[in-house]
Amino acid sequence: MIRKREEKDTDEIMNVWYQASSLAHPFLEADYVEKAKKDLRDVYIPNTETWVYEENSSVIGFISMIGNEIGGLFVLPNKHFKGVGTQLVNFIKEFHVELEVEVFERNAIGRAFYEKYGFLQIGRYYHTESNNDILRLHYND
Repeated sequence: MIRKREEKDTDEIMNVWYQASSLAHPFLEADYVEKAKKDLRDVYIPNTETWVYEENSSVIGFISMIGNEIGGLFVLPNKHFKGVGTQLVNFIKEFHVELEVEVFERNAIGRAFYEKYGFLQIGRYYHTESNNDILRLHYND
């Protein structure tokens, strides 16, 4: 079931993010990950429109939106390839004709998901904070 994030979900969201991010972003340095973790809890989750995918009363995935941009889409690794991410994006598409997202070029998992979904690359830049290239992707329904 997909529902709007509640305050009580924060710890579970953080767990989903940490597990999925660790799998998708093994190239990120520990200090960057720690800063991202703090920013996620203190800045991004409270200031984005976040929806959670709940299964058996547990959060197994979430999507955070900033306007029409996917600020984060993460699913527990043991729930990958079960349609959770696709259902979250399908849900968000009901509110936005166009979607954009940024993904690390070295994030093979995220890139494969967005490519399969139909996102196309519209830009690329070097992210100095993480020392990685980032791809900007666009989807038009």
